[in-house]
Amino acid sequence: MTPRDLVLTPLGLRVLGRVLPCSVGRGGVSNDKHEGDGATPTGTHRIVGVLYRPDRVQAPVPWARPILPGDLWSDDSGDVAYNHMVRAPYASSHECLRRADPLYDIVLVTDWNWPEATPGRGSAIFIHQWRRPGYPTEGCIALRRDHLAWLAARISPDTRLIVG
Repeated sequence: MTPRDLVLTPLGLRVLGRVLPCSVGRGGVSNDKHEGDGATPTGTHRIVGVLYRPDRVQAPVPWARPILPGDLWSDDSGDVAYNHMVRAPYASSHECLRRADPLYDIVLVTDWNWPEATPGRGSAIFIHQWRRPGYPTEGCIALRRDHLAWLAARISPDTRLIVG
């Protein structure tokens, strides 16, 4: 482990000598992740991207990609683009990345079941803003807005998320 690794602990997400309170999936932490279970998958996951809402926040790192109107994420396990970003209009089941609420103003994208997605194994394990302390996610990890911004400004493409 390195100080830049994000390590999920019972107290929160440990990184760079800090512990940031966080929420995990409504299904808890699981060794057997599958689509729709609401679980946060165990393992070591790389941060492979940073997305942000350019109309709400500045790019947290130079390599961040803006979330534009029409940006979606395919969550249809039968779709050829399953667990990948796609553009509207899109017929298969998907999640809108440009949300009305602030949850996806900054998104750290992990490599869970990506780039080669296994159907049914689960999609889109992100690190994003929480609704409120302790409120579970659909499997992602969620942080307080200021903590997420602090973290996003300090990660690199080789940062790892370690969920035990």
